[in-house]
Amino acid sequence: MDSLRYWLTDMGVDGYRFDLAPTLARQDGGFDRLSAFFDLVHQDPVVSRAKLIAEPWDVGQPDSYDVGRFPPGWSEWNGRYRDTMRDFWRRQGGLIGEFATRVSGSSDLYGGSRRRPTASVNLITVHDGFTLRDLVSYDRKHNEANGEGNRDGTDDNRSWNCGVEGPSSDPEVVELRTRQSRALLATLLLSFGVPLLLGGDELGRSQGGNNNAYCQDNPTSWLDWSQPDEDLLAFTRRLVAFRRAHPVFRRRRFLVGIHAAELPWFTPSATPMTVENWTDPNARALAVYLDGDDDPDLAEDGTPLLDDDFLVLVNGWWEKLGFRIPDVGAARTWRVALDTYDPTRTTGPEDLRARDDITLGPQSIVVLQSDDARRGE
Repeated sequence: MDSLRYWLTDMGVDGYRFDLAPTLARQDGGFDRLSAFFDLVHQDPVVSRAKLIAEPWDVGQPDSYDVGRFPPGWSEWNGRYRDTMRDFWRRQGGLIGEFATRVSGSSDLYGGSRRRPTASVNLITVHDGFTLRDLVSYDRKHNEANGEGNRDGTDDNRSWNCGVEGPSSDPEVVELRTRQSRALLATLLLSFGVPLLLGGDELGRSQGGNNNAYCQDNPTSWLDWSQPDEDLLAFTRRLVAFRRAHPVFRRRRFLVGIHAAELPWFTPSATPMTVENWTDPNARALAVYLDGDDDPDLAEDGTPLLDDDFLVLVNGWWEKLGFRIPDVGAARTWRVALDTYDPTRTTGPEDLRARDDITLGPQSIVVLQSDDARRGE
């Protein structure tokens, strides 16, 4: 505790990420959210105000994954988010309900213990494992250079090489990998919670399929600033700016729809999602409506953080798919704000309205935006 206070008060850090954090909360032989360590942190007037982020994995314990079990005031790396998003975009079925739960802040993990969506640190890649470029370029790890016979590093990568293992000059493969990268990045930046972006992913950095490069102090693990993927970098900047500009994607509480007990989710045909839809193993597409006026957060001065309305359309199929614009109970005109399949896409001469149709490219996300309410229409 003395060390934590020193780094906060003398060195000016604003928080900590605790590696293998459950080890700090072992009591009576296992993880205990009422452990003495948590009590000390909670009662400390300095440390309790810092950002406290747990890596919820442990080692050497029967129950070694404690995501969702940390007390209020703590955030956690959400490995269930990571696994779901990797599996969904690599064409695994039966995940539509899990996908929606993770995108909306993982209330199943954090909603029942007085915690907020910000307790979920959402990640798709991180320093352990594949980079984003390698996630869409390799089906398996390639750690031979580490000197351990390729036995080190995880075998559970949930990756997809898009048809060719490793580097490829095939323009179709390259384009598919780029589209997959944009879809993964958009999912991360549009999800409720705290996005964790691995440094270098925005540049298209590769480690040559090495998923355990801690021992490689050489170009394998270095960032090459001289040859960034400029298009991917520009798209990432656009996503970050979009998230910062729209507080509806940064809600500090779990959203509740005005006319429903949860967010309004729709099928591609614009009908409300049913139990059968949620449990359909073949369902890979859906839409969600975000009302910018619905129970907004408050700014520091007490001003409501009102926003435009949004429809987020997700096509997990590997073919084009038509969506019908749902009727959300008010006259709305919609325009395309983001399209991961075609970043240059904008709505045509006429805005979209309820019951109009729009086509999404394969495995893509389209965000539709309406500012009618802001303009009083």
